[in-house]
Amino acid sequence: MPQQERTYSMKFPDAEGYFGRFGGNYYPPEVWPALEELASTYRSLRDTPDFQDALETVRVGLQGRPTPVHFLRKTTTEAGGARIYVKREDLNHTGAHKINHCVGFALLARKMGKRKLIAETGAGQHGVALATAAAYFGLECEVHMGAVDIGKQSSNVGRMRLLGAQVVAADAGQSALKEASDSAFSAYVEQHEHALYAIGSAIGPHPFPMIVRDFQSAVGQEARSQFLSLSGGFLPDHVVACLAGGSNAMGIYAGFLDDPAVTLTAVEPLGKSNETGKHAATLSFGTPGTLHGAQSVVLQQEDGTPSHVSSVASGLVYPGVGPEIAMLHEAGRLKVSAISDEEAISTFFRIAKSEGIIPALESSHALAFAIKLAERSPSSESVLVNLSGRGDKDIDYVLKYYQGEYDPER
Repeated sequence: MPQQERTYSMKFPDAEGYFGRFGGNYYPPEVWPALEELASTYRSLRDTPDFQDALETVRVGLQGRPTPVHFLRKTTTEAGGARIYVKREDLNHTGAHKINHCVGFALLARKMGKRKLIAETGAGQHGVALATAAAYFGLECEVHMGAVDIGKQSSNVGRMRLLGAQVVAADAGQSALKEASDSAFSAYVEQHEHALYAIGSAIGPHPFPMIVRDFQSAVGQEARSQFLSLSGGFLPDHVVACLAGGSNAMGIYAGFLDDPAVTLTAVEPLGKSNETGKHAATLSFGTPGTLHGAQSVVLQQEDGTPSHVSSVASGLVYPGVGPEIAMLHEAGRLKVSAISDEEAISTFFRIAKSEGIIPALESSHALAFAIKLAERSPSSESVLVNLSGRGDKDIDYVLKYYQGEYDPER
């Protein structure tokens, strides 16, 4: 597809932190001054040469950016249709895109005189990335993680502790990502005078969705330039990312929002089925509501409380999406599909054997959809997937529970 005239304006959020009718700040009033301080500091620093130079130094030296765009040759041949490319965010230091905004928050904390970073994590990749950034910048680190995920992602828990982070178990409710977010928020309310909440996705009250999107936009900016070079001046026809809160999705979408002929697709976790409580497909089945301090789309029960959610990928076990994602979907700029646990696990094994890449279970959802899309698309088209993380964290779990079923050669 030829490069299109750029028409989309990144004018969001507005001064009140809204993306259309989504967003805002619904945190308790006692933390409003801390959020206003963060927003003011970020706006004053964001475009300054000193801040950008410091951020670039960390991205190149610690993270290993830029990450490449890579052609999945064998998978494309097997699909028999559109060409499949991946943006290799799994090659970041710590193994996922999360490091992109973690180093940004750490740099902000230093500039603000904060001595500690607080955050939640699901699959553990955000926790490891934040612990890494905190160690690099000489900050304390407190990571809240669901008790179920602590058992499921034990290798990442060990990495966080090795890097000096305190790991706090959240054992309420489903003991998963939502509960970790609740726990981290409570800790931030108590410690906001000396700590900064380095939120794990493009969720939460203003200014968090804006800040995370801006830091993650390096993914899309790089990918757009790299793809133009690879293709001789053409853009991908489709850009695909897995979706929970939306940090990896907004990161790669940010590079293509101005290109209306590029179809953006969010791939949600369908889990075990489309029955309530057995999936985490928020845009597919959710309704407008408030979650973690912002208006968005939420999977919720009749009384307005968040529904139980399920996915084999710990990082996708979340009953909401970020407000900018909700706006883009409502505006028709973003398409949505869903992939089951079974399809994601099968793709996990397939990509490992075909391409020599072990993708995270979260990323496997996006890859599974991309393969299905390629199979029904002409060979003249191209699909770019954000391979948001590597599957080191998932190997023990997948081999223990699924190898016999999904890997018949063993």
